[in-house]
Amino acid sequence: MSYKLQIGEMKANYLTDKEIWGHFNFIFSTKSKNSTTYKFVLIKSLIENLYNVNENLELSYDNLFSSFSKIYWNLVIHHNLNQINKIGNRAEVQTILLDAQLKYSIPNTFVFDKLSDGLQTKIINKVKKKCKINVMGAIYGDTNGTIYDFDNKKEFIRFNPSFYSFFQRFQRVVKYITNYHLALFLEKYNEDADTSKLLLKVENVSKRSSLDPYYQVLSSFYDGKCFYCGKRINKKEQSHVDHFIPWSFVQSDQLWNLVIACSSCNLTKNDKLATVSFLNELIDRNQQLLILDEIKNRNDMRVYSGQKLQQLYEYSIDNGYTDIWTPKRKFGNQ
Repeated sequence: MSYKLQIGEMKANYLTDKEIWGHFNFIFSTKSKNSTTYKFVLIKSLIENLYNVNENLELSYDNLFSSFSKIYWNLVIHHNLNQINKIGNRAEVQTILLDAQLKYSIPNTFVFDKLSDGLQTKIINKVKKKCKINVMGAIYGDTNGTIYDFDNKKEFIRFNPSFYSFFQRFQRVVKYITNYHLALFLEKYNEDADTSKLLLKVENVSKRSSLDPYYQVLSSFYDGKCFYCGKRINKKEQSHVDHFIPWSFVQSDQLWNLVIACSSCNLTKNDKLATVSFLNELIDRNQQLLILDEIKNRNDMRVYSGQKLQQLYEYSIDNGYTDIWTPKRKFGNQ
């Protein structure tokens, strides 16, 4: 009955990669009780929040279940996918979201980030309350209590350092495997579903519909030039908010990883890493932003450090992002 636990204490200080792969093999096997998609979505949420941990590798439930709620909403409401192993029944989190949709007359076309901040918070709190009972202890039990501590009263988890390092080094592979097994589950319990089409949906459930809120913040602090080539951008429609470390790897939107780029640089960079000189420029820019009270108190900046960004850059290379990009033309101080 580990899924009912309120507190889980880590039972191992060190795990080998082989032991951790063994845990994932168990989670994705028929030996693990997967009557809903909860475990798959929790793993995706952990990946999305790897760089939201503090120096003690602790992650707040608010961050964790913000991601969980967003992913679940986009699967249930936006894509109309059942999340339990019985067609016609509903997972409890699924019911929370469908009830909210009905109560507030929200169309299926709305992805989670289009909801008002107040409504998002209400939904996250309800999902968090339910997941404390049904989710946090489940993976803890499947891994013999080795991959994280959790405390439902204090509302945080703490990663095992070995597991955290493993996630960083094998993030891309674990994400792909999780998406695949989530798609297989959804195909099995949704009529007329197709794995290949489901994979496309599953891979993009965390994407925002718009990065405009970040543009509003960044545009107040940059000099009207492309971060990469230095070209002056005269119109908003010619500017793009770009994930410096590609979104396909980080799977989240963090101010410290976002820059304003011209359309040409944004399109040619696409899913590549920029050369390391731009990493150093971004670390310098973030250090300047942290001087400002309204920036350093943002949730995504409180846990930021230049060292984290450096590690993220290196781990993205380890995960296969080896096609290094540089702009074709550097405009400099025009």
